[in-house]
Amino acid sequence: MHDASDSPLAIGIDIGGTKVAGALVDAAGRVTTRVRRDTPHRSTEPRVVEDLIVEVVQEVQAAADREVAAVGIGAAGFVAADRATVVFAPHLSWRHEPLQEALSRRIEVPVFVDNDANAACWAEWRFGSVQGESHVVMVNLGTGIGGAILTEGRIERGRFGIAGEFGHMQVMPGGHRCECGNRGCWEQYASGNALVREARSLLAAGSPLAHDLAATVGGDPQRLTGPMITEAARAGDPTAEELLAEIGTWLGTGLANLADAFDPGAFVIGGGVSAAGSMLLDPARDSFRRHLAGRGYRPEAQIVQASLGNEAGFIGAADLARTAVHTQGEV
Repeated sequence: MHDASDSPLAIGIDIGGTKVAGALVDAAGRVTTRVRRDTPHRSTEPRVVEDLIVEVVQEVQAAADREVAAVGIGAAGFVAADRATVVFAPHLSWRHEPLQEALSRRIEVPVFVDNDANAACWAEWRFGSVQGESHVVMVNLGTGIGGAILTEGRIERGRFGIAGEFGHMQVMPGGHRCECGNRGCWEQYASGNALVREARSLLAAGSPLAHDLAATVGGDPQRLTGPMITEAARAGDPTAEELLAEIGTWLGTGLANLADAFDPGAFVIGGGVSAAGSMLLDPARDSFRRHLAGRGYRPEAQIVQASLGNEAGFIGAADLARTAVHTQGEV
């Protein structure tokens, strides 16, 4: 059997709206060195984030005890089919940013850029909760909603590289305004931002239902975060439980639509909100079954929680990059 300890290492970088996280990853998906830097909030200068990426790569690479074969970048944005250009990043300042070219001038090993949800999906399929499943759809619930499609061991990127942006399906015409420019996007109803927005609105309205949540933040709605709501739900706060169930119901409705489009064997749910576990996923499964076309007469996809947590992004980015080096980019 091949020993992963003899294989080249890869560096995975996960870029979100608030952080750049990096790690050294071996061929078995094991993570050693981890480095994190906060992203200057909505920096208007792409070079600032680029500098942080290079800094993280250099720090991680310095800890490597053998060859580093590639660097994989998982970016929260629309990444072109060339796996080189960030076309649009709603939570960062990148617009048609030639990220691979910019980084390759400063990093000596091959660099590959991909969408962060694609990277996370690949990690869950290779090393996580959907190993062995031939048709996977991933939905990442974070600040917004990211998504990815994997079929027979290959990420489906679409003609222009932007497949999987499920968060911007319109589920409520004329609904809440989204940062993408449209109204009523799914991520306005089933994401971490949606969870916090609804909870804060209860607090701002002075609802007695939100008394315990209000006490947690000293009555200041702006201090309330998604993890606080999840923790309150775990402690038995019925309002927090109801808020999570509402997000889960919207999640299940969207998954039923995706089942009609892609017919996967499994949906894997990741991102920060997925930490709520069954409090989110049980309502999602119920809603999924209620909205599934042909329910009762067709096989149902599993809905499972991602298992790699917030490390999925850089594990997948690293493994995709290493695989791309060995297969001339065909992953």
